[in-house]
Amino acid sequence: MQASNLVELLSFYGLRFIFAVILFFVGWFLIKFIVKMADKGLERRFEPTLTRFTVALLKVVLIILLVITAASTVGIEMTSFIAILGAAGFAVGFALQGSLANFAGGVLLLIFHPFRVGDFIDTGNHMGKVIEIQLLYTIMNTRDNKRVYIPNGSLANNSITNFSSNEERRVDLVFGIGYDDDFEEAKDIIKDIIASNDKILSDPEPVVRVGEHADSSVNIFTRVWVKSKDVINVNFDMHEDVKRRFDEAGIGIPYPQMDIHFDPQVSDGFASRKEQLMLNKKLAKEKKAEVKPEVDTEKE
Repeated sequence: MQASNLVELLSFYGLRFIFAVILFFVGWFLIKFIVKMADKGLERRFEPTLTRFTVALLKVVLIILLVITAASTVGIEMTSFIAILGAAGFAVGFALQGSLANFAGGVLLLIFHPFRVGDFIDTGNHMGKVIEIQLLYTIMNTRDNKRVYIPNGSLANNSITNFSSNEERRVDLVFGIGYDDDFEEAKDIIKDIIASNDKILSDPEPVVRVGEHADSSVNIFTRVWVKSKDVINVNFDMHEDVKRRFDEAGIGIPYPQMDIHFDPQVSDGFASRKEQLMLNKKLAKEKKAEVKPEVDTEKE
């Protein structure tokens, strides 16, 4: 009796085991095919980092499902195992919630592409060139060659200025001249410098206009369009060339200054605004009084 029961058990579970082994190998080859097709499909649309992670995650999930299916086929109860796996996942997720936020931010950055590797960006706290976009951190090199690691969670939730996304950018410059200088001559000099610089684009047309009467200078606003890679060089070239040509033409670039008028008719030498106005009126009356006798003499 016991021998017959043993034979029945072996035949029952033996057939299940064989079927589970066949299912496992068939599923394994099917998983490899699915992963290969997913890799080809994703690499055309997303960054390599996101593609590799997605493919690896898909492979792990499919293998876990295959193992659970094969074990259930043999007759192993998997309900408790799934419950333990879910509880462990919840605990790990709670412990790593900060990292998960960075991970979610990294996925968003890799999907929507607010910037790419090689772009020059400003994150608000840091400015530099993007070296690598990982799932948790974005790596940048600053202008002075410092390596900065920025959590992707903060990047995904804050504004980002991308200086490299557009092929052309505008350079805004302001050149101040003295009130006694000829602003038309200064504008002609600036226009001549712009025309001689092959890095400055002719379309859109450069703008050179007097834009402000400041405290110590007449400010000439200059707007030129350049390729994004030439912004820094054009900025430096324009400042150097304008200074050189202004010096040659005798046009001064004023610095902030204050004129103080000393009036000997005031006891301490300095007049308030009210006192100055009264003195101006007094001087004007005296000048009129000097002019009247001369007119009367001419009439006689």
